[in-house]
Amino acid sequence: MTANLKASLDAARRLLDIEAEAVRALGPRINGDFSRALEILLGVRGHVVVTGVGKSGHIARKISSTLASTGTPSSFLHPAEAAHGDMGMVTKDDAAILISKSGESDELWTVLPYLKLLGIPVIGFLGNLKGGLAEKCDVVLDASVAEEGCPMNLAPTASSTAALALGDALAVALLTAKGFTSEDFAFLHPGGALGKRLLLRVEDVMHTGEAIPRAQETDDLKTSIMCMTKFRLGAVCITGPDSELIGIFTDGDLRRTLERNVDLSKARIGELATRYPKRILQTELVVRAVNVMERYNILVLPVVDDEGKLTGIVHMHDLLKSGIGRP
Repeated sequence: MTANLKASLDAARRLLDIEAEAVRALGPRINGDFSRALEILLGVRGHVVVTGVGKSGHIARKISSTLASTGTPSSFLHPAEAAHGDMGMVTKDDAAILISKSGESDELWTVLPYLKLLGIPVIGFLGNLKGGLAEKCDVVLDASVAEEGCPMNLAPTASSTAALALGDALAVALLTAKGFTSEDFAFLHPGGALGKRLLLRVEDVMHTGEAIPRAQETDDLKTSIMCMTKFRLGAVCITGPDSELIGIFTDGDLRRTLERNVDLSKARIGELATRYPKRILQTELVVRAVNVMERYNILVLPVVDDEGKLTGIVHMHDLLKSGIGRP
């Protein structure tokens, strides 16, 4: 290993140690000021407007996004654009979080008078508690660090990490206080795998109506096999007079029938089918259907309503294509 490479790796390790220490130092700062900030944000009827410039602006965007995705409506305000019309997104029902390492950012000084004019509470994530911004904020959270990870102690590294961690801590405190659940999270993330696991139901993906392969128990074997072949799901559901599910006949059942000494010309599907098979309610979650099918090593599952009447059928391929992944 060359000397330059070794020095580079040592610098990377040193940075991680510095950033880890910067985050650890935040623990004792979860105190009265943090509690006051939490109370302010819990009382907000509008949005939490998060603003910052430069690297602090990037952190502000992330914190705003985290708040919004965990049940606290939030938006990012670019301080330079605020003076050119974007202040219109801020209302008297909002609260603001200002993020600044120096505590003296000129762009934030431009925004601050308008926030004060609206009379909304202002929370500062500040790296300099003696800066002018600290005097103007209603609550100041200490985001200072002992040193940056940059060898020149200039580029925001540890300070950015500390501000981000502080924002995450506030977001988690808020969601805990609000009783935010995984179902709430899924509602805000309907396109993600978690959202689909917690929201997508069997009735959303099942084959219904004329797309259900079905037969009466008195139907002959040939008719039933033709039905099973037509729909290409590897099974045909057997129903009674009132559409109640009483059996299923699958590809596996067909193979087992051929191995037995059965008069195929006289056999009725009701005699050959698996009686009272595994089934699932149409209102169950898709992930529950996957669990049942994997547990019992089956690829097709009849779907019923609360009265036990056949309303659909699902194939494992349909469930996996829905995007939930495996449980």
